[in-house]
This record gives sequence, structure tokens and C-alpha cells, in this order.
Amino acid sequence: MRSGDIPFKFDLTDLMARARRQISGRVGNITLSLPFVSIEVSPKDRERRVAREIVLRLRDRRVLSAWECCDNCIDNALASLREVRQLIVDKEVELADLQDGPLFLLLDAMGVGIRQFMTFEEFLRRDESAAPHPRFGEFHRPGDIRQAYFDGLEILRGHLSRCLGQIARIAGMPLPDEGAIAHYQGPWQLEAYSEPMALPAPVETALDGRPNDASE
Repeated sequence: MRSGDIPFKFDLTDLMARARRQISGRVGNITLSLPFVSIEVSPKDRERRVAREIVLRLRDRRVLSAWECCDNCIDNALASLREVRQLIVDKEVELADLQDGPLFLLLDAMGVGIRQFMTFEEFLRRDESAAPHPRFGEFHRPGDIRQAYFDGLEILRGHLSRCLGQIARIAGMPLPDEGAIAHYQGPWQLEAYSEPMALPAPVETALDGRPNDASE
């Protein structure tokens, strides 16, 4: 049911700028990949522990482990997505004192993706005015709206699955080698992202703690 169309694009510009300020340039023992940028990190033990819990809790979520074929599938995926979003919020609260760490950044990337999909989904819901199919209750959206859901959930699943793959690197765990999540590992689908404008270089800090002005 996937057409390959990209009905909306993720905008991670602010998050990428934050990654440059907080993490980029550090020497670490793990290299993480995000759209348009890679960073080296050395996660703390607590981040590794929380990351393992996140992988275990998310890897079998409906929205990440199956594809949609009808409106009932879409509704189930949206319900699953709300559960994923709640887990992300709960874990960000747990990591409130590590907001400049790599795990919080990846959770934010997942949260941003979900919020932007929800904005797209609100637009689709305004057009869900068709009556249910007279014979098949599982088809109650207009065909073009249903296809837009299929395609939007497809790129969101890719975004969340690849973020989860990076979280698994922090956890030191393998992801499932079969099923939907495994299908989305590998290079980011960059055409599904708005390419950020040139990001400012990280501010260097002098030994006395004051920022150096690169123009001096």
C-alpha cells in the first residue's frame, strides 16, 4: 500500500543546531548518525541503561513493527504512536539532568518527528468526510486520504526506526534482524527531510571559560 511519495518533510534544523552546540566536536567511543550530521559520543552508564529499556519497550510497538493496509490498521498505528510518544516523554523526564547528552537528543529527534507527523495528520483529518464503505467497515476514509496516511506513516516509521537504531548503539544492543524495524536500518532517507541551512560552527571555549570569537 506504500506509494513511495513523501507527503511531508521533517524539519530538524533546530535539533541539528543543538547537536552542533552540545555534542559535535567531542571525542567519543560511539559514532551516531542523524540526517546531515554525525557525532561522536561517550554515553554515561545511566544513558546506556535507559537506552536498553527504550529498545526493549519500543521494538515491538505496532507502529514500528507492521505496515498498514486499511483504515483499521491506520487507527491502530495512531494509537500505538500515542503510546510511543508517552514513553518518549517519560524517558525525557527521567533524563532531565542529562539534557545535553546523546540519548536525550535522540529522544527529542523522535519526539519532533512525531509532532510534525501529528501536524500533518491534523490536516488530513479535516478532509475525512466520506461515509464508511457500504460493505467493508475497515475502509472509511477517502482513498486519497488513506494513501496519504500510508505514505506519512511510512516515512515516520523510517524516521523512528532509524532513531531507535542509534539508541540501540548507545545501549550496545542489536536490533531485530527481521520485520519492519530491520527494513529501515541503513542510510537515512534524506529526501524526507528539509535540508538545514548552514549551521553555525561550535563556539570554542578558552581556558578561562570565556567563548573565543573566531573573528578575532
